[in-house]
Amino acid sequence: MLTLFHSPKSRSTRIIALLHELGALDEVSVEIVAIARQDGSGQCDPSNPHPEGKVPLLVHDGVTIWESSAIMLYLADLYPKAGLSIPPGHPQRGAYLSWFAWYSGVVEPVMLLEAVGLTHPAIASTFRGGVEVRQRLAAALAKGPYLFGERFTAADLLLHSPYAWFGKPGDPVLDAWIERCMARPGAAFATEFDLLHPLK
Repeated sequence: MLTLFHSPKSRSTRIIALLHELGALDEVSVEIVAIARQDGSGQCDPSNPHPEGKVPLLVHDGVTIWESSAIMLYLADLYPKAGLSIPPGHPQRGAYLSWFAWYSGVVEPVMLLEAVGLTHPAIASTFRGGVEVRQRLAAALAKGPYLFGERFTAADLLLHSPYAWFGKPGDPVLDAWIERCMARPGAAFATEFDLLHPLK
């Protein structure tokens, strides 16, 4: 049994989008929970088993998977027929995994630090900055409409998501990629899902 703990209009919305793209929503129980939000609203929900009270959290037959990158990799591998994963043994598997690790280890920290206006030489030397993140993505997208050429994968869904939230960066290549990702059926479904399933 698969259970996703989800809060509307949060990081877990991209998991709803992925589940729709995978054709797996009928096999997943979605539990709507409250979370403490950065604007001071919300609160930790005692029905949410996440140890930090966050979302997303996926439970599969009693096994807990947390963090968006891990959950998206797990689900895309679990439903290979949807074609959103690059499977083990494929020559591009390593690059595919690397995008997920880079998102968690670089992209989110950089974008958060930029959003709150924090700079420091140690931050720049460790993570680089938003300019370098955007350059890296644009270089990858020079080979096709998605990170792996013509093929849309869960990596595109994850990596475009902060720009869908914060706004497009104004780079023509990136903006076009973000628009393509936002036009996917999963993105439209997830937006509608959150409107129809607000917190009680």
